[in-house]
Parts: sequence; structure tokens; C-alpha cells
Amino acid sequence: MDIRLKALSVHLLTATGAVFSMLAMLAAVEERWSLMFFWLIVALVVDGVDGPMARRYRVKENWPLYDGVLMDLIIDFLTYVFIPAFALFESGLLPGWTGWFAIIAITYGSILYFSDTRMKTRDNSFAGFPACWNMVVLVLFALKPNFWLILLIVVVLTVAMFTNVKFIHPVRTERWRAISLPMAMGWVACGIWAILVDFHPSSWANWGLVVTSVWLITAGGLQQLTERAEDEHKV
Repeated sequence: MDIRLKALSVHLLTATGAVFSMLAMLAAVEERWSLMFFWLIVALVVDGVDGPMARRYRVKENWPLYDGVLMDLIIDFLTYVFIPAFALFESGLLPGWTGWFAIIAITYGSILYFSDTRMKTRDNSFAGFPACWNMVVLVLFALKPNFWLILLIVVVLTVAMFTNVKFIHPVRTERWRAISLPMAMGWVACGIWAILVDFHPSSWANWGLVVTSVWLITAGGLQQLTERAEDEHKV
């Protein structure tokens, strides 16, 4: 296949995320949460594979008619932020004013983060929590902790978006990728299983989600600490 057609096919693959976000939103409106998260995970997988393909086929050079970065950001805001925030509010996991506080904090903070030109670090990680609320809310649906703990998690991660704490990209961050990529794949597998059992509280997938989520959230910070220790040792 011609390289230009391959580049176009990557754009067309990225664009399917808009369809999956619509399917997820329709499921959310009907409060079919398992189906909603299924479509969000499909969109997450597409988002994970289209980036490497875009770089391989050099889409900016071979099909510059479409802006893949802009397309990706639009879809990511829908699938990472807007729909999960709606689900968190509508599900009743956060009652009363806590639900309103959470959706305002999530959407307002995330749009600022998405437009921040400093969101990427030199090692292709993220500076601050990368607004992956789709992953956070899925885990909250699976574990169903006390609403005060949910509110605390929302506050801490919202604040974390505006810090210099590093969060890894499991595909693009090279350091510890041999661990991080399998962890991300494990998270997806556990997420799919949790969906298939309709977030049963006794499912083994819940433990898998906790373990993989802890790694994905903390690995970047651990890298920062070890990098600083190594720099200090060199001095």
C-alpha cells in the first residue's frame, strides 16, 4: 500500500474514536455502565495503537490535510474526561453537592490541562496527572469506595494535573517500559473482565485493577525520585 494511503488510514483509525465516544455516551445516558466502559476501553485501545502508527507512517508529512493531534485531543477529551465525569455524577457514587463539585473540578481542570503546552516531558511522559479519568472512574465503579474517599481521589488528582509530578506514558516512556507496558495491558484485561462480570464486588479483576493502577499512577513519581537521587550522587 502507498505510504500516503497508510498515513490516511491512521487518521481514519483515530477518527473512529469519535464513534466509540458517541456509543459510550448513548450507553451512559441509559445508565448501562458496563457497556459504556466497554466502548471507552475500545477507544482507549485505539488511542494506544494509533500513535505508534502515526509516527511510523509520518502522517504529518504524508497526509497533512488532517491534523491528527487535534483530532486526538478532541476525542480524548470526550472519552477521557467528559463521559467519565458524567458517569461519575449520574451513577450516584457521589451524592448531592459532591457530585457537582467533582464534575466541575474534573471538566474545568482537564480542559486547562489539555491546552497546556508543557504537558509533555523530555522522556515522553506527562507533567502532571494526564486527566485519564476514564481509567480512574472505571476503578471507582469496580471498587465502589466510600464517597468521601472518591471525593478525595478526585481532588488529589485534579490538583496533580497542575504539578510537576511525572506520570508515565506506558507506550512512549522508555524507562521501565518492560514493566509499564505489561501493566497497562493487564489493566485493560482486568477492566474488560470487570465489565463482563458487571463490576461484581468479589471479582479477582478488582485486585488486578488496584495493582496495575497503583503502578501506572506512581511509576513516574518513582522515576523522578530515583533520577534526583542519581543526580545528587553524581554531584
